[in-house]
Amino acid sequence: MKTTASIVTLLAFVTLASTTAAQNSRPTIDQRSYNLGIMGGFAEVVRLGVKKLALSEVMNPAEMDGVMEDAEIIAKRNEVLIWRETDLLVSDLYPADVAKGKHVLLIYTGNTLDEYLAIKADKAVLVASNHYEGPAREDIARRFGKLLSYPDEVIDDLIAKQTR
Repeated sequence: MKTTASIVTLLAFVTLASTTAAQNSRPTIDQRSYNLGIMGGFAEVVRLGVKKLALSEVMNPAEMDGVMEDAEIIAKRNEVLIWRETDLLVSDLYPADVAKGKHVLLIYTGNTLDEYLAIKADKAVLVASNHYEGPAREDIARRFGKLLSYPDEVIDDLIAKQTR
């Protein structure tokens, strides 16, 4: 009986100690898991048609190398396509250096990649002809924002933040 009471007391102490330790420690999520979780969520909303194009987190090339196999599994599971972009379209939606030297996955269905590449090509023509300014520059940002399925108010706000 004494042994049973001792065991019960010991188990209660261990349970209390582990519960207290768990409450005092913060669980952590590693960056790779976080990035894959973002991709999984975006893949689902693209598959469902909520977004036409989604972007993964920007990553350095080695980080992207480390997630590509799992990203392909996520894409297949969600019936979407992915494309590794090494030179993200720079527009007035985001800071110019947001993806400098980094890679990002485009998550999409159908001919969305063609639409994205057309916007990049149109911007390149404008830049080459020194016409990437004013309404033409804003048009590139707005087209990209629409492709990302952002509401007009969000596009307006993002452009305003970058052009101040």
